[in-house]
Amino acid sequence: MMKHSVIITPEHVLVDGNPLMHNEKGSALLTELYRNHIGDYPKFFKMDTLSKLGFIASELLLNIEGDRDFEPREDRAVIFFNRSASLQADTHYQSTIQDPEHFFPSPAAFVYTLPNIVTGEIAIRNKYFGETSFMVIDDYDEQIIMKNLKNAFQDPITKSIIGGWVECSDEEHFEAKIFLMEK
Repeated sequence: MMKHSVIITPEHVLVDGNPLMHNEKGSALLTELYRNHIGDYPKFFKMDTLSKLGFIASELLLNIEGDRDFEPREDRAVIFFNRSASLQADTHYQSTIQDPEHFFPSPAAFVYTLPNIVTGEIAIRNKYFGETSFMVIDDYDEQIIMKNLKNAFQDPITKSIIGGWVECSDEEHFEAKIFLMEK
């Protein structure tokens, strides 16, 4: 059963179907949302755009739920999907190692060259010890997403899931459609 939802695009933010007021667009929107609605997780500023997007969307979702006690829990899974994995961060990292004359690999950039870092950041922040996974599929397909999320409930420990689509092709083109589901 779907309990709450958040949709973020470069121009719009919907929380449970209601528009969330904002002034910025594109990547500046994510920073505005962080400053106005979260503001207490400095690692945000080190994240790549995909991680920022997933993190902000999950924080807005969890703020609706309330009761943010950050107590460890094993009954919540975090499962996301997209089509481009972490290609934006991969491309950035590749640019730091491409030219032998200007070789400057950055461990900070390398950290975000895996899409599951998004789910990891959410799990670490909220002390979730349930399943975390990030699956790459050809395109947004609600049937595939819902089938996989329902399968996660086969685990008797999993009682709720933060799941959905978190896609980022570059800093100005992204989309999150995530929701909180309960068994």
